[in-house]
Amino acid sequence: MKIAFFDTKQYDEISFEKFAKERNISFKYFEPKLTIDTVELAKGYDAVCVFVNDVLNKDVIEKLYEFGIKAIFLRCAGFNNVDVKAAFGKIHVFRVPAYSPYAVAEHAMALYMTNNRRIHKAYNRTREYNFTLNGLTGHDMHGKTVGVIGTGRIGKCFINICKGFGMNVICYDAYPSDETLNYVTLDEIFEKSDIISLHCPLTPETRHLINEDSIKKMKKGVSIINTSRGGLIDTNALLKGITDRIIGDACLDVYEEEGELFYEDKSGHIMNDDTLLKLIAMPNVIITSHQAFLTHEALENIADTTTQNILNFFGDNFVTDNEVCYHCGNEQNCQKKRKQKCF
Repeated sequence: MKIAFFDTKQYDEISFEKFAKERNISFKYFEPKLTIDTVELAKGYDAVCVFVNDVLNKDVIEKLYEFGIKAIFLRCAGFNNVDVKAAFGKIHVFRVPAYSPYAVAEHAMALYMTNNRRIHKAYNRTREYNFTLNGLTGHDMHGKTVGVIGTGRIGKCFINICKGFGMNVICYDAYPSDETLNYVTLDEIFEKSDIISLHCPLTPETRHLINEDSIKKMKKGVSIINTSRGGLIDTNALLKGITDRIIGDACLDVYEEEGELFYEDKSGHIMNDDTLLKLIAMPNVIITSHQAFLTHEALENIADTTTQNILNFFGDNFVTDNEVCYHCGNEQNCQKKRKQKCF
């Protein structure tokens, strides 16, 4: 089993090599992202292993199929960067549905608490021996209403954290799955929440869920947290909401145009993304570079599940639920329910 591993970082190689040796899998680690310009690197391999900002559109899928690639192994939960319709019938697609919901949920709350109490600003001040408190006032979290959009594993972990602070939690999910949660409509989330946290996948239905119209419905001073996918938020509408003083602060671990920026050191370059520059310049916006997943436990789980997906696919007994295709959730006669490959 020879796997071409794209968008490699040092922490990836460390965590994956442990399982590769145990499971007799050969990874070739490539630093570049998988795109139409780098797809030739996949020649001669059985499969590719990719991450959130690799681009697997129809053209890339066709090239991979031409090279005899049998499977795409995502080392993440989301698969919006893969044209699963183009892949269906040609290349199997697998993901890691849950690596550490605690990691992402805890980071979401860390972002909010940092921004709310201006801890990052206080840290920078005290390093310069400035011990004034002007501009550092936050607000109590206890009693505030949090609107959680998406109540999967991560969303539920975040809800439990909020409840630990004595916050009032309301939820929205297109497919409610827990009778103990207080589900409301999306409009109620927008109208009643002091804080809105996004924990849903990026789909055509959820793209720009936070937009100019939804922002107009929100409470003045609302906080927005996004640790899911950048495309859930219309960034220009977010900027307008901030300058119009509707959005009190934004806590972002993702950005809809992050593909060529996040995970890379751009400190010596002139930034051409004016929208991101404006966001970073905002005193009430905190941005991290898609690091919510980055804990030792999560990296271990990602490597474990991904290599197990590889073993399951290439082995004699196919026993995984982690394959995805464009039929998923739409077909009653789903092969996955019978523990079979999707095609």
